[in-house]
Amino acid sequence: MPVFVNTVIQKNYTSGIENNNTPITILTSSVSPQEVTLHIFLKTTTIKTIQKMSATKGYAAYNATDNLAPFDFNRREVGPHDVQFEILYCGVCHSDLHQVHNEWGGTVYPIVPGHEIVGKVTAVGAHVRKFAVGDLAGVGCLVDSCQECDNCEKGLEQFCRNGFTGTYNGKDKISGGVTYGGYSNQIVVDEKFVLKVSDKLPLANVAPLLCAGITTYSPLRHWKVGKGHKVAVVGLGGLGHMAVKLAASFGAEVTMLSTSPGKEQDARHLGAHHFALTSNEEQVKELTGKFDFIIDTVSAEHNYNVYLGMLNTDGVMICVGAPPTPSLISAFSLIGGRKSLAGSLIGGIAETQEMLDYCAEHNITSDVEVIEMAYIDEAYKRMLKGDVKYRFVIDMATL
Repeated sequence: MPVFVNTVIQKNYTSGIENNNTPITILTSSVSPQEVTLHIFLKTTTIKTIQKMSATKGYAAYNATDNLAPFDFNRREVGPHDVQFEILYCGVCHSDLHQVHNEWGGTVYPIVPGHEIVGKVTAVGAHVRKFAVGDLAGVGCLVDSCQECDNCEKGLEQFCRNGFTGTYNGKDKISGGVTYGGYSNQIVVDEKFVLKVSDKLPLANVAPLLCAGITTYSPLRHWKVGKGHKVAVVGLGGLGHMAVKLAASFGAEVTMLSTSPGKEQDARHLGAHHFALTSNEEQVKELTGKFDFIIDTVSAEHNYNVYLGMLNTDGVMICVGAPPTPSLISAFSLIGGRKSLAGSLIGGIAETQEMLDYCAEHNITSDVEVIEMAYIDEAYKRMLKGDVKYRFVIDMATL
């Protein structure tokens, strides 16, 4: 039934005209605080979805070369199934750096990075059941998926057949625009993709678990790594230090493989039982056929064949780092010993919650350096040098 608007001007609502998608603003005070749909007939033009927006402050890259800078934008108002929370901390992932510099291609500017997000719930939709105002909450690398394909039904939303929606630089299925991430003061996400965060652990140290934690937890669980297994971790950075902690907690015998002799003390402190320099040819030879599993966390170019030679018969090397250029693999590195080279991408929502609960129970968190928002470009430079122990986390109160 047609609705005709003629009210006192108090609130702004934005939408588009159906026939040419021209932006339009409707001013009215007689609508619900939730998203509403009004069918308005003015001559031959129909105005579709009208949605109240929530002003948000963030930090964005406007192109691939300049420093990040303040960026004001709108998030959708809380819908019936949404959770809104104030972002208290956001981890800085190497993926942020890749996407800001468009090293993987497909970056849409301005881009607001950040997918290691923790905070406190400020509002919930009418149909939300798992969260209440004041609860601690987190969001990781994805905020939506089709929720209908076989992978989604199995809890593997990260492998959604129709493509999951990334927390940033993804296509927002609700607004049709681009998603903006955790370098901001608040976020609104469907309850299905929001995670419960324990109050037993320091929030700043929990934030990187939403990516670095689940990225290493998921393959260790998938391949059932545990007591009796010999596991090597390549690279002691944000991902590598979590891989060491988790593999050791599962009962595996862990060796850290690094090019930096100065990292041995840290590796052992994190839980590694052994340390080997991959820049030392003699040590590399001694490692031939030694490991059941290798977790490769390195995002820079390196020779996979060297590490494949360290695998035992039926051993598996799992790549969780993503170098920007393709790597050459010799078939002979795999054929001799029936070895496997695999990859793993984060985890589904249920598994991510399982990981958070496991870490809370076993007092496992990331080692972090808390920074102010304005320090982000310097943090990126230090990340490229490996100069962080072992994850930068932004205090969003400094935004």
